[in-house]
Amino acid sequence: RVRRTRRGSTGVQGRARPADKGTVTIQQVDEVETMEQTAPVERVLPVRRVSFEYPDDLPAMWAPHLPEFSAAANAISLGMPYAEPLFIRAMRSTFDRIDPELRARSESYIRQETGHHTQHKKFNDIVTAHYPALRHVQRLMAANDRWVWRRSPKFRVAYAAAGETISYGVARWTEGHLGELMDRAEPVPATLFLWHLAEEIEHKSNTYDVFEATDGSRLRYALAATVGFLTIATFTFLGALVQLWGEKRLRCPITWFRLTRLSVSMAFVLVPTLVISALPGHHPRDFTDPIYLPQWLQQYDPVTATMPLWGSVPE
Repeated sequence: RVRRTRRGSTGVQGRARPADKGTVTIQQVDEVETMEQTAPVERVLPVRRVSFEYPDDLPAMWAPHLPEFSAAANAISLGMPYAEPLFIRAMRSTFDRIDPELRARSESYIRQETGHHTQHKKFNDIVTAHYPALRHVQRLMAANDRWVWRRSPKFRVAYAAAGETISYGVARWTEGHLGELMDRAEPVPATLFLWHLAEEIEHKSNTYDVFEATDGSRLRYALAATVGFLTIATFTFLGALVQLWGEKRLRCPITWFRLTRLSVSMAFVLVPTLVISALPGHHPRDFTDPIYLPQWLQQYDPVTATMPLWGSVPE
C-alpha cells in the first residue's frame, strides 16, 4: 500500500490505486560491493529486476500537461533497445583487455543496461501501437546502430562512453525540472523513465573507465560524442514529430514554442556536459551528481521487493 503525495505538495494525501494505475516491482539482486584500491573507490553496481504493468487505458501522451515532452521522451525510449545493446557489446568486446575489477563492474553495468532496454521495449510496444509510423523511425535507428558497429572497436567504446555521458546529462536536466515534467504525469511511465535515469547517474563512470583503460583518445571521444549527440537529437526530433502529427498538434504555435523551449533548455545542460567530459584530465566523478533521484531510487523495499510509484511514498 502507498500514500499518494505529489512531490512538493503539502497537506493533501490520498491512497493510490495500483489496480487502476499499474504497478512497479523492484528486486534487489546483487548486494553493493566496494573494491579496495588506491584510486577513488568505484563499486560493483546493484542490479534491480524491475517489472512494469501498464494500465490498459494508458495514454501515449502520458504527461498530458506537456504532450511535447511526452513525445520527445517516447522518441528517446524508442532508441533504447538499439543503443543499449550496442553499448553492452562494446563493453564485452574489451573484457580480454581490462583488469578483473573493472570487468566485474562492467558485468554489473551490463545487467543494469539489460534491464533498461528490456523494460523500454515493453513500453515502446504501447507507443508504436498508437503511432505505427514510428516503426520507420525505429528502422532508421537500427540502421544507425549497424553503422556505428562497423566503425573501429575503439570508436565503439568511445561512442558508448559518450552515450552514457549524454544520459547522465539528461538525468541532470530532468532532476532540475522534476516538478514541471513529472508531477502531473502518469505514474507508471514516469517511474520507468526516472528509475532508468537514476541508474544512469549510478553507473556514469563505468563505460568511461573502460574507454580510458583501452584507448583514452580525447579526440576520438570528442568525435564520438558529437556523432552521438547529433544522432540522439535527430531521432528525438523525428520521433516527436511523428507523434505530434498523429495528435494533430503540428499546426499549433504553442507546440513549436514548447519544443523549442525544451530543446534549448536541455542543450544548455548537455553541450557543456559533453565539452567538459572531453577535456584532458576530466573524469565523470568530477561532476556534481543530482541529489534527489539517487535518493528516490533507494525507496525500494528489500523485504517485499517493491517500490512506490512516482508520486507516492511508503506508509
